[in-house]
Amino acid sequence: MARIKESSFGDSPFQRLLGHNVEVMKGWSHLGKVLEKGGLLSSELKEQIRRTLAQSNGCEYCKVKGKPNPDKFDEKTSIAVAFTEVFLKLRGNIPTSTFNVLQECMTEEEISELCAFISFTTASQYFGAMMKLEPVKK
Repeated sequence: MARIKESSFGDSPFQRLLGHNVEVMKGWSHLGKVLEKGGLLSSELKEQIRRTLAQSNGCEYCKVKGKPNPDKFDEKTSIAVAFTEVFLKLRGNIPTSTFNVLQECMTEEEISELCAFISFTTASQYFGAMMKLEPVKK
């Protein structure tokens, strides 16, 4: 059970916890939709990043979709997941050499999108962990 009661605003348990401040919930949800959709990076790549982050960020609600699936990795996804693992291990203090590897296979625009997605997803997962958000029981 979450640490606080869900509000009556929002379409998911996560949104209902944010829904105590409707403007925050709406803004958070909007940014999440923008970042999650396929942009310069595919939604499939982003899902593997989300799964990678979920294994370490402490949100049980976020882990329910499973671990990363290496069978779905192409070269770009493999490099993005490896970058994400470095981020998790070093908590953002990423060496230049790691960015150099990214720059060999991604444009600056793609790197920006990747880092924004990692940052936002980590913040979402930390929120879920802080609130002790649990998977929906079916």
